[in-house]
Amino acid sequence: MEIINGMEVKDLGLYLVKRKTLVIADIHLGYEGSLNSRGILIPRMQYKDTSDRLEKLLKTINVETIIITGDFKHEFGGISETEWRNILKIIDLLFKYAKRVIIIKGNHDVNLGPIARKRNIELLEYYKIDDILICHGDEILSNDDMRIAHTVIMGHEHPAIGLKDKAKYEIYKCFLKGKWKNKILIVIPSFNVLTTGTDVLRQKLLSPFLKQDLSNFKAYIVGNNEIYNFGKLKNL
Repeated sequence: MEIINGMEVKDLGLYLVKRKTLVIADIHLGYEGSLNSRGILIPRMQYKDTSDRLEKLLKTINVETIIITGDFKHEFGGISETEWRNILKIIDLLFKYAKRVIIIKGNHDVNLGPIARKRNIELLEYYKIDDILICHGDEILSNDDMRIAHTVIMGHEHPAIGLKDKAKYEIYKCFLKGKWKNKILIVIPSFNVLTTGTDVLRQKLLSPFLKQDLSNFKAYIVGNNEIYNFGKLKNL
């Protein structure tokens, strides 16, 4: 589904058609290990489920560049041998389909540098394509690239929509599209396959880009292998 001219929602990624670029956000690889360490025991399926979903998506598009908008890994502290190995395997999968992989540094990526350098990938604060600026979203940049950008694409917030019908409540990952100052702002959902995200209708939001009235933002819900345009948040 095209949400603005030349940009299409493809599963949990945003595809820049003319630039043959796929943007994904917040994989948080290693999240299940963090849960296990806190006594929450779940099967360790995150790597397999993530790689399967990524490969299924990549087979549907012609991509030359893949951009991860930060929080590739979950843990702030040290990296386990399993995390190290799985992150490298995800990077290798991306290079199987793309000529270039760009990683923007998220607030969880404190120790990602050594892994990225293993594949000669530099961690960037942001990336700019023409008049599009792609960033993590945990802070607002104050530079010329931000000022002249027409469109800002970010992750970080893990946007989702909670839908309630009587006693039933379900939450779905979603894309958000709206305005920030004089720019188009697109917020990408998390590619973390273990979590749904933050219900933007009911929960407190973290990104400074979203400290505003979001009633006119449009929501595009990802569910059942389809994308659904749910219109403006004020109507939900």
